[in-house]
Amino acid sequence: MKKANSGDRGSAAKSNVAPKGVDEYLAGVPEPARTTLNRVRAAIRSAVPPEATEAISYRIPTFKYKGPLLGFAAFSNHCSLFPMSLSVMEAFKNELKDFHTSKGTIRFPVDKPLSPALVKKLVKARMAENEHKKQR
Repeated sequence: MKKANSGDRGSAAKSNVAPKGVDEYLAGVPEPARTTLNRVRAAIRSAVPPEATEAISYRIPTFKYKGPLLGFAAFSNHCSLFPMSLSVMEAFKNELKDFHTSKGTIRFPVDKPLSPALVKKLVKARMAENEHKKQR
């Protein structure tokens, strides 16, 4: 897994300074959200190929593989996963029915990560979308 850095806008960590990397971002997240996001990160890492990269984009951790893949963040009362795809949100709407969702966001409690199986399915779907886009 390669690591890339980017200091864009917006933040879920408590600092006014953009974190330089995912580890720095997570270090600024209070418990139990930090442990929850570490579990989400581990599930994502287990599903992406070695050439995928981690970066900070819009001040949140983001994975990239043939383009933006998905991001995740902690907020004061919840954590979020950002699949960056309306079609993926629609394709998984039945599996996401127990979560608060909006166009491109899945919210979940700070102390209850999404299941690794669901995260992996979302990652695989996003990777397939990005691979299909690159083939056109």
